[in-house]
Amino acid sequence: MTTASGPLFCVHVTDDMRIPLPDGTRLSARVWMPDAAAETPFPAVIEYIPYRKRDGTIARDEQIHPFIAARGYVCLRIDLRGSGDSDGLLEDEYTAVELDDACQVIAWIATQPWCSGAVGMMGKSWGGFNALQTAALAPPALKAVVSGYTTTDRFADDIHYKGGCLLGDNLRWGAVMLAYSARPPDPLIRPDDWQEQWLARLSAEPFLTLNWLAHQRRDGYWRHGSVCESYETIQAAVLVFAGWADNYMNAPFHLLSNLNRDGRAPVRALVGPWGHQYPHMAAPEPRIGFLQEMLAWWDRWLKGTDNGTASQPVLRYWQQDSVRPQRHYHVRTGLWRAETSWPSERVSPARFTLTASGGLSDAPDLAPAMACLIATPQHCGLTAGEFFPMALATPDHTVPGPPELPGDQRADDGLSVCFDSAPLAADTAVLGAPELALTLSSATPQAQIFVRLCDLHPDGASTRIAHGMLNLSFRDSAEQPVPLVPGDDYDITVRLDHTSYLLPRGHRLRVALSTSYFPFVWPSPEQTCLTVRAGSLSLPVHHQPHPPAAETAFPGPEELSGWAGKTLRRGAYTRTVHQDLATGLVSLTIRTDSGRTQDLSHGLITDTIAEEVWSVHPDDPLSARADIDWTQDYCRGDLQIQIKTGATMTSDKDSFFLTGYIRAQQNGVPVFEQQFDEVVPRDQR
Repeated sequence: MTTASGPLFCVHVTDDMRIPLPDGTRLSARVWMPDAAAETPFPAVIEYIPYRKRDGTIARDEQIHPFIAARGYVCLRIDLRGSGDSDGLLEDEYTAVELDDACQVIAWIATQPWCSGAVGMMGKSWGGFNALQTAALAPPALKAVVSGYTTTDRFADDIHYKGGCLLGDNLRWGAVMLAYSARPPDPLIRPDDWQEQWLARLSAEPFLTLNWLAHQRRDGYWRHGSVCESYETIQAAVLVFAGWADNYMNAPFHLLSNLNRDGRAPVRALVGPWGHQYPHMAAPEPRIGFLQEMLAWWDRWLKGTDNGTASQPVLRYWQQDSVRPQRHYHVRTGLWRAETSWPSERVSPARFTLTASGGLSDAPDLAPAMACLIATPQHCGLTAGEFFPMALATPDHTVPGPPELPGDQRADDGLSVCFDSAPLAADTAVLGAPELALTLSSATPQAQIFVRLCDLHPDGASTRIAHGMLNLSFRDSAEQPVPLVPGDDYDITVRLDHTSYLLPRGHRLRVALSTSYFPFVWPSPEQTCLTVRAGSLSLPVHHQPHPPAAETAFPGPEELSGWAGKTLRRGAYTRTVHQDLATGLVSLTIRTDSGRTQDLSHGLITDTIAEEVWSVHPDDPLSARADIDWTQDYCRGDLQIQIKTGATMTSDKDSFFLTGYIRAQQNGVPVFEQQFDEVVPRDQR
């Protein structure tokens, strides 16, 4: 239900409202405030992230906050401590200090004369994480959150580790934050101390990958901020959203299963076809009127408007049609559906058994003897795509989009061991998290297994439906992993990510197994050989693959005036695979040119180019290497700042080797340089 919030208000924008914290630190907020707030207080909605409100997210902010503010809310886009134009230092993600600051900010806002005392918190990714985490601390004024592309378990379901496997994004995102955090405050906002603040940040800047790599099992570091540790403390109403093209699709289902059991914390979930963007601007389409969805949520829980939001289905989701595999979709065909409960009574498991001949049989009680060997070349995984594709919807669908998605899986299928079903006798709708149970042994104490569930088209094209992974030392516990005993049989279960997908009659279902998945996952310390002796797939199947009509609907995306910016150089994204036939090395090079733009309201020019090279030899897991380099230019009038940052990672059987650097210039003169060189022992070796 998306009801109007009443008359539109004129909105005044403040570029730098300072929010005082008890320790003397001041956070900087950009504020959209209805002019009528001088006479009548309004609820407040905050977005609280480190990505810089003056340049990093300004184009996106202009597509969200003015709309909400004009409908009777004070919207605050706040830079975290140590980021953008705020005071202080940023030490890590989701620290106790960050969350305490959030609670202090909420308390301060609630007491301002322009605030009614009710506060909401919104965000995606970092902002989605800390909105949920702050809700778990239950600050009294926080009544509702809208959280997207988030997780309930920071170890099991984030960019660092998954199934105990070390993700490539643990390095990539550390390199991103090394670059982002090296940017200076805006001299227009802080004319007296911007340089002092900038140099202090550079001197104290951490290489966050080292923080994360220091915790290779689920210890207290990861339990902090994992709301699964304290679902019962969440009192605020939660609207959670996600996208099937993203790798943060599991949180909606975890929250639906664990919140609102006693009516304490209402929760509703929305999952579309999207990548890592807000649903009114994301690709693949269809986009939706997501600002209206948020507005209805705020109206219900911050203003008390009885608008039907509380009676919506608990889960609204896009059932994806079977599609030809592509690296980018402008549009993903399918149908909007809705479930009134989760787990849904309309979903039940279908069982398939792995057979010795490479089949996937739905025959009951089939338990064939098998001894299937899996020893995958290390470059298997090049079709995995990005952890969080960032593509925005574009009006011209004839222009190729960024090749961030998995694409045709046949290249990786050819390096894997595959089990294929017979052609399906009827259309089959999948909804939920498939599980693969295996009995296997390993030739080495350390091994990883990767599972891809694919839609096999009649001509052999392979579209990935879902994937899952497990470091086999973590088979029983993420807190206390135990190496394998070579040659011993183990019963393990790999839980794949949640999905919704319609498999057509005549297509086949494929389970592809591999022992490598690079660069999505860093390789095991030695070449692995697994022997699978039995296996079965539990597939969550919807009882009604074809409803008579769409089960829910949304208005189209809002058309807002947007950011006043000028493109000085268009951006570009390239993704290239190369094999050196002399050395055998296989490499993936990703070049992201964000372009050169100028903000026409305050004049700032920004320019960013990043390049990543991930390389490995097919026969040598210890040859894996990643090199990431960023160049950022920041110009305002006669002031020109250039910042170069980068990170490299290699490993041997016992250790990870990491280097990083920061080099900053002001008007062509070096002002700061720092080098990181660290050796981190492998926890499992």
